[in-house]
Amino acid sequence: MGEREVEESSRSRKVVNLSVRRKWLKTKEKWLVVVGVVLHVVYMLSIFDIYFKSPIVHGMDLVTPRFTAPAKRLVLLVADGLRADKFFESDPDGKFRAPFLRSVIKEKGRWGVSHARPPTESRPGHVSIIAGFYEDPSAVTKGWKANPVEFDSVFNRSRHTFAYGSPDIVPIFCAALPHTTWNSYPHDFEDFATDASFLDEWSFDQFQSLMNRSKEDPKLKELLLQDNLVVFLHLLGCDSNGHAHRPFSSIYLNNVAVVDSIAERVYNLLEDYFKDNRTAYIFTADHGMHDKGSHGDGHPSNTDTPLVVWGAGVQHPKPISYSSHGDGHSDCGSRFVDDHIHDTPTPTEWGLHGIERVDVNQADIAPLMSTLLGLPCPVHSVGSLPLDYIDMIKADEVEAVLANTKQVLNQFVRKSQTKESTSLYFKPFKPLGHYSSLLDQIEDQISNGDYEAARKLSENLRGLALQGLHYFQTYDWLMLMTVIILGYIGWMTYIVLHVLQSYTSLAGDILTKEQADHQIDNTRKVQLCGCLFMGLLSIILFMEQSPPLYHAYTTMTVFLWTQISSEYRFIKALWKQLYGRRINYFTKVLAACAVSVFILECLVNSFTERKLYTWCFLIVGFIAFLYHFKSIPWRSGIPFFVCVACWFLSVFTLMPAEIPDNNNLVIWSGVMIIMIGAAGRYLDQHTEGNKYWLSICNSDAKKPKFPMLFQLQALLVGLSSMMVSISTSHRTQNQELHVWHQIINWSIAGFSMVLPLFSANGLLSRLTSIFLGFAPTFLLLSIGYEAIFYGAFALVLMAWILFENTLIYSSKVNRLSSSFNNMEDNAIVDGRYLQLSDVRIPLTFMVLFYVAFFGTGNFASIASFEISSVYRFITVFSPFLMAALLIFKLFIPFLLVICVFSAITKLNRLPRLGCYFLVILFSDVMTMHFFFLVQNTGSWMEIGNSISHFGIVSAQVVFVLLLFALTNIYTKDISIGSVELSSRKAM
Repeated sequence: MGEREVEESSRSRKVVNLSVRRKWLKTKEKWLVVVGVVLHVVYMLSIFDIYFKSPIVHGMDLVTPRFTAPAKRLVLLVADGLRADKFFESDPDGKFRAPFLRSVIKEKGRWGVSHARPPTESRPGHVSIIAGFYEDPSAVTKGWKANPVEFDSVFNRSRHTFAYGSPDIVPIFCAALPHTTWNSYPHDFEDFATDASFLDEWSFDQFQSLMNRSKEDPKLKELLLQDNLVVFLHLLGCDSNGHAHRPFSSIYLNNVAVVDSIAERVYNLLEDYFKDNRTAYIFTADHGMHDKGSHGDGHPSNTDTPLVVWGAGVQHPKPISYSSHGDGHSDCGSRFVDDHIHDTPTPTEWGLHGIERVDVNQADIAPLMSTLLGLPCPVHSVGSLPLDYIDMIKADEVEAVLANTKQVLNQFVRKSQTKESTSLYFKPFKPLGHYSSLLDQIEDQISNGDYEAARKLSENLRGLALQGLHYFQTYDWLMLMTVIILGYIGWMTYIVLHVLQSYTSLAGDILTKEQADHQIDNTRKVQLCGCLFMGLLSIILFMEQSPPLYHAYTTMTVFLWTQISSEYRFIKALWKQLYGRRINYFTKVLAACAVSVFILECLVNSFTERKLYTWCFLIVGFIAFLYHFKSIPWRSGIPFFVCVACWFLSVFTLMPAEIPDNNNLVIWSGVMIIMIGAAGRYLDQHTEGNKYWLSICNSDAKKPKFPMLFQLQALLVGLSSMMVSISTSHRTQNQELHVWHQIINWSIAGFSMVLPLFSANGLLSRLTSIFLGFAPTFLLLSIGYEAIFYGAFALVLMAWILFENTLIYSSKVNRLSSSFNNMEDNAIVDGRYLQLSDVRIPLTFMVLFYVAFFGTGNFASIASFEISSVYRFITVFSPFLMAALLIFKLFIPFLLVICVFSAITKLNRLPRLGCYFLVILFSDVMTMHFFFLVQNTGSWMEIGNSISHFGIVSAQVVFVLLLFALTNIYTKDISIGSVELSSRKAM
């Protein structure tokens, strides 16, 4: 009796310990999920502190020019969307489209190509021309619609500015300035259905009216006769016509002649009015136009724009030989902001090969305008004065370069002082440590009349100042990136430790209860040290006046590494155990890590190259076929099915992301879905006793509550196909969709998604019912090949289940079934410990999850999905409801993947939360990669996509968890045959 009492007491103590451990595990995992959500939200914001920080600083003094202004007034003509080649080249008849400006190039002024930096859009292009700096990356926080920081411009420095043109451009520079006279046409003038050149004529007419009015208005005439005046005409015609008709259309090319005519009329009007030869003229464009009628990226057709300068203070044309410096082009071999090499040969079709061409960066136009008017350069300008355009005496020329240099240097000094005043350990930009002595040296050379040496030294100093600006713009990058990457590594390390402790047999082998009890005091010491270190860092950041988010980044990172350090006893014991393993064990671990990283890197690249999935499924289909062919009889048909399913799905990522309408394809896909459902039902009912289907088709499972459930679901799929046909025919005939059509569609979609809850709880029967349950909704939201994708995707998910089932009931059954032994100490209910080979399941899930992302489009941009796919549910414009329907359509393939993932974890008796943490671990490897791929230059699409890619992968910790919770409604009662019975039958 005594022995029995001791045994019962020991057993009851073990039950209590297991209960406590299970409760502790649940609490810890809830806490871990909360930490994961907070961490990913905080670290997601870090890209705005690193990549999207405004380069604009305030508090600089103006640099007053010390030279005589060559011009009293300046005219800036900007032909929006005019690309260089269409401006300079001749038409098929050999005639040139811009005869007046061409005569200016040959007789009066200078010419070249102005190189714009992406994003090649109107607002950043005009900011670059007029203010002298490129796109403020912090504008991403304003949705690219406005500059988030006030900036200086040539217009600010002028005595008065007259501006006419687009309502999207002119107000940016003139609305807040008291010394401006401006006007813009209404937005509804911008009609893409017409020839938009009348917009250019409108701008000229407004200016001509002003000049005519001045003859009767003494105050206006007095103003016009003053110096430091700027006239800005924004000519939108080429841009609108390029978008509507493409840049090779006759309307666009005729618009080139229109802007040339306006330039000629403006020139004649002003020369006749003033008769003093003190007007300077600049003709250019903000960006070009792609052959497709778009712009924004760094394609040469978008970045290459014409530049023609003539009038007061401008050099006359020069034949090609050497530059005014006497040594050829001094900057030959360097690159422009659009990555084009300087001094590229002029195309022969331009007919200008005999006249010297001087290319500039677009931001260089601002200091050029300031110099011609004798104004201080805009204080935020980063442009370099293009001397080859200026006609001034040597002394004034050097003074102009020096003024430009001092203006850039002032920005550098201001940034340096700001950073130094808040840094406890300041690292200066060493090349400019003695900039004041360099300025003194330049002044001495000017005093001694050594203008050439002074100019070169000034240009070198300006180049160093620009490097210094970049240095301070990225000053905190190393610190921030180090903190963020250490945080991600800490998070992933902590997840690995949690999985090893909670879901593998290592924890039981390594730590005894006594060790765990002894660890508590040491853990408190580690956490106290972590808190002290965290407090010290916060004090340092506070003293440096760092933004609040800097505190959040460091706090999160130190917190994670403190938690890891508190597990040092487990880590030490783990290292000892691993150290005693054989070399082949480490080889397996390294091989698993290498394969995992390779797959994850392929997934990263798939965000920009969907075709990778095609190769992936072609290769996987072939390998799976070979494996099944060796493992199970080919007569079962499983090897062929798995191969064909993978190859069928591989086709879809070759198709265009923009889905073309194909109503018949959607209707016939309904038939295919019913056939797949019927095949699943047949297999579920006729494979009893077959060991390869034993756990999938569980004959002991609960029967469906409704015997005719399959027939009802098949009927709803067929009905939805019929409604697709009816609804689409109404829309194509421009008939209004009847209300009762919409009611039927909503009813089918809603009712069908509830029915799977009433199906049998066997694995195959429940998953077939889920597949049929979401099919009507997906069909009603489909417009083309994505409806076929739904069926093909389901076949691959079925192939995954068959592959996992084959692993269990093939030659590996002895090894797998043995892992269920000695489970008394396992805290996981109805499960087994994770093994190294189980890594394949979360990896396969990741691949299929991202196939659901990109199989039928680009999930990173909702705009890539056709809005017409919601017209069967709603025809009245309702952006929120339409977006909700689109997003739900995209979620349906994700729901299928997660349902199958949950079923496979049950099939393999794996802990689902343990697999979830592995999924998060793998997604964070991708997150770290995307963190370095975030762009703050390039087209807005490239910048936006890089942010959305990083954000999507970062949000996966929440995204997947929510979908798990949602799909658990359907999968929680899936029943799998008993492991012992299945193993015995299989063997």
